[in-house]
Amino acid sequence: MEFYKSCLKKIGQGGYWDMIVIDGVVGVGKSTLMNILQEEGYVPFEEPVVDNPILEKFYYDRERYSFPLQIFFLNKRFKNIKDASKIKNAVMDRSIYGDIIFAKMLKDAGEMSNEEFDLYMELFENMIEHCKAPKLLVYLEIGVDEAMKRINKRGREYEKIVEREYWEKLNDNYKDYFEQYNISPILKINVDNMDFENNPVHRKELLNSIHNKIKEINILGEIIA
Repeated sequence: MEFYKSCLKKIGQGGYWDMIVIDGVVGVGKSTLMNILQEEGYVPFEEPVVDNPILEKFYYDRERYSFPLQIFFLNKRFKNIKDASKIKNAVMDRSIYGDIIFAKMLKDAGEMSNEEFDLYMELFENMIEHCKAPKLLVYLEIGVDEAMKRINKRGREYEKIVEREYWEKLNDNYKDYFEQYNISPILKINVDNMDFENNPVHRKELLNSIHNKIKEINILGEIIA
C-alpha cells in the first residue's frame, strides 16, 4: 500500500512554494545544513524541538506522549510553513510534509491508538490541503550505525536512552516515504562519510549539489513557462 503517496496527493495544486525543505532521520545533520544555507542567504525555519514541553517526556514514555507530541509538531509545522510561504528563499529543518512518517510509525508500533491516528490524519489532511509542494526537498540519507553515533555525540540524554530498534524502524519508514515521494523535485544525498559541518571540502561538495539542483529546477521552470 502506497500510504505516503496517497497522503501527499492531498497537497494543494498549482505551483511550488519558494523554499528548500531538509529532511532525514534524527542525527543526520538537518539543522547544521540549514545553518549553512542561512550563511548563503536563505531564511531559516527551525524544527520546533526547542521549548517543546513534550519531546523529552515522549522518549521516556512513548505510548503516553506519542499523540500529544504529534499534535504539537503538526500544529507548529503548519504555522512554520505558512510563515515560510510568505517569503523568498526559505529553508526548513523538517516540515509538515514528512510529519506523517512519525505518526504512522508510532501507530504501527502500537504506541498510538487507531482512534488517535485517525484524528491525527484528519487534522493532517485538513492542513495539507492548504499547502503547496516545496521547490526542492533535500533528503539526507544515513545508515543507522552512523546516525546513532552522531546522536550519542551530541549528547541529548533523552535520545541516548532510545533502543536501536526504534532508530531502525525510523530509518525504514524514511526510506519507504522517500521511495513514494513524488510531489516536488528531490535531491538525495548520502552523508554517511560526509562531515559538512567541519570539513570545508565536504561542505562545498554538498552546497554545489544543492545549487546545481536549484539551477536545474529554475531552467526547467523557464522552459515550461
